[in-house]
Amino acid sequence: MPDRLKGKVAIVTGSTQGIGKAVARLFVAEGAKVVLNSHRDDEHAVDVREELGSRDTLFVAADIADRAQVDAMVGKTLERFGRVDIVVNNAGMNVFTDPLATTEEEWRRCFAVDLEGAWNVSRAALGPMLEQGAGSIVNIASVHAHKIIPGCFPYPVAKHALIGLTKSLGIEYAARGVRVNSISPGLIMTDNIAAWLASCPDPEGERARQAALLPVKRIGEPEEVAYTALFLASDEARFINATDILIDGGRSQLYHE
Repeated sequence: MPDRLKGKVAIVTGSTQGIGKAVARLFVAEGAKVVLNSHRDDEHAVDVREELGSRDTLFVAADIADRAQVDAMVGKTLERFGRVDIVVNNAGMNVFTDPLATTEEEWRRCFAVDLEGAWNVSRAALGPMLEQGAGSIVNIASVHAHKIIPGCFPYPVAKHALIGLTKSLGIEYAARGVRVNSISPGLIMTDNIAAWLASCPDPEGERARQAALLPVKRIGEPEEVAYTALFLASDEARFINATDILIDGGRSQLYHE
């Protein structure tokens, strides 16, 4: 079904790599006008502009942890495209430490990006969405919001809270035409995961070990998350609200390793 997002305007944060880039690419292919975003204008931003740059896309460098920068990004979106129909809050950061070893800066930055950043973008977009009586916000959470892995603090705390934000906003604005849902990816072959595997003493062995942990016996691909974001963003999902969808190959349902 082509043009599933035809005529819609989407903001996709953290869209120069990994899942965010896959989402942006798919949204453009499905007819959306897409605002691309990263907190810095680097080589990844150059690459995504070369691939997706057109009159129907706009790149905005903005740190989602900074409310003023987010407000400016939404303002540029409205100035260029006249509306905001979809937000995909994908930008995030990993902070994996022992709880008592977590520094104040690590704690604050993790929540500033993974939770407050999603709220900053949602808050800025909600006004236009409510005014037009329609909108879809998709938050990229994590399997860490469902299952705890030791040594990964405080990331799962922020992602649990992100699902709480999803449900709260979804219920708050349901009767006014705005839907808010989240996606919880498991192990996905993003740029960061590929770099981590490459850093292991035995990259191929570690990749095989990680795949063996999953019921499907393979690592997920960013495009598989992107297609779920596409569905939730589209009118096909118009009766789905305040819901989280796990994309982890069934891993979180296992009783044992």
